[in-house]
This record gives sequence, structure tokens and C-alpha cells, in this order.
Amino acid sequence: MLILLPPSEGKNAHTEGSPFEFEDLSFPELAEQRAQVLAALTEVSAREDAMEILGVGATLANEVARNISLHTEPAAKAHDIYSGVLFEALNYASLDEAAQQRADESILVISALWGAVRFADRIPPYRLSMSVKLEPLGKLASWWKKRLTPVLDAAAGDDLIVDARSSTYAAAYKPTNDNSVAVNVFQLRNGVPKVVSHFAKHTRGEVARFLVQQPVAPTNKDELLALIQSKWEASLVEDKKGVALNILLSEGHKFTTAS
Repeated sequence: MLILLPPSEGKNAHTEGSPFEFEDLSFPELAEQRAQVLAALTEVSAREDAMEILGVGATLANEVARNISLHTEPAAKAHDIYSGVLFEALNYASLDEAAQQRADESILVISALWGAVRFADRIPPYRLSMSVKLEPLGKLASWWKKRLTPVLDAAAGDDLIVDARSSTYAAAYKPTNDNSVAVNVFQLRNGVPKVVSHFAKHTRGEVARFLVQQPVAPTNKDELLALIQSKWEASLVEDKKGVALNILLSEGHKFTTAS
């Protein structure tokens, strides 16, 4: 099983630690592409109009400036770098050792800078969204799609893919095997199911956590549905985009972080 996650916009910075090394990252066949994106990001981040190009506000000026020196910034494992609602709900640090190992093996974070990384990969904090048009590469989602598809399809094989990404990051890779399921989240409001936006990340983080806690991973969509239904109200729905696992939360559902 592979679990696809988006990165968080915010990242945890570390004051100590050696810099990252391209050759130490998962999917070393993407090293050249990662170097191209990093070079373009470094150049853009030094420009006067960097904030506008990267689509961020003035309060993030320090993070954009840090992009210029990512080769020398202290790096840490990806699960320590990514923060935010999804990763707080997943709460890697509180998982037992076996679940952490399953997370390291099954979770892929789709990244505008790295393409894809595993939780144990050491990276520095960076500021770059998949929606950015980064010259001379162009729109990153389109640029990465051509390069990620053969690599991640090979990594997935026929295994079940649980896709918990936002649409921005889903645009960078569409699994081609017939064993992938996107995770959608709804909540009852006045008796009517409504799409959950921001807090969908929280539930997707809970789903990822729940899956890596299982000693035996589901191998297909039906096994996934049966497992998820042991904790949530859920159904499988097929449309022109593919198969989705729709999770329906109750009206009184509380979004709390695992501990």
C-alpha cells in the first residue's frame, strides 16, 4: 500500500543538523529534476519580485529568503519538517515503532521541490507550492507530472494507492493502476452532507494514521472500505475522476489531534 499526502505549507525549521544530500533521498532517479527545481527556486527567491512569483505574503519573507541557501540549511526527516493540520492529526511521534516503520515505508509526500519523498528522507524547510509557475520550468504541477508518473507508477506496481492529497498536488501525479482510491471528506450539516474544506486535511491525517497502525495493510478497494467502515461512516463512489472513498462525519464531530 502507498499513501499519498500533500506537504504542509508551513515547515518546521531546525537550528542543528547537516544539510540534505540529493543521493540520500528516496527515488534517486529524480536527482537531476530536483536539482533543476532547486536551482530555479534559488534564483527566483533572490529576486525583488520573489514574493509575487511564489504567491506568498510579506510575513513569509524570511522563509523565501531561506530558499536561497537550502544547500546549507539544517535538514531533518520529512515527518519532522512537515507541520499543519494533516500532520498533526497523523502525529507520527506518538505512533509505536512498528507503525512508524509502516509509515516510513508506505507514505509518500508529493512535493513541488522534491517531487516525492518518504518520511525518513532528510530535507530542509522550504517555501514552494505546486501551483507556482517557476521559470524556466513553467507550472510545476505539469512539469512534475511527466517526470513523476513513470517513477511512482513503478514504485506502486499493483499495490493499493490511498490518495489523500489536495487537488493542487493531485495534479502532479495521477496513478495509472486500477487500484487507487482518493479520500474525500463530508460532514452532516443540518442533515445534509457538505464538503469539508480545511478540516478535510485533519480527517485525511487521521485516516493515514489509522492505516499505518494496522498490522496488515488492505490490498484493494473493498478491503480498504471494510477497514475504514470499522471507524467511520464511508462509501466507495466512482465518477469520471476515478474511485473515491467518501467519509461522512457526524454533525457533532470534533477535530482533535491524536496523542
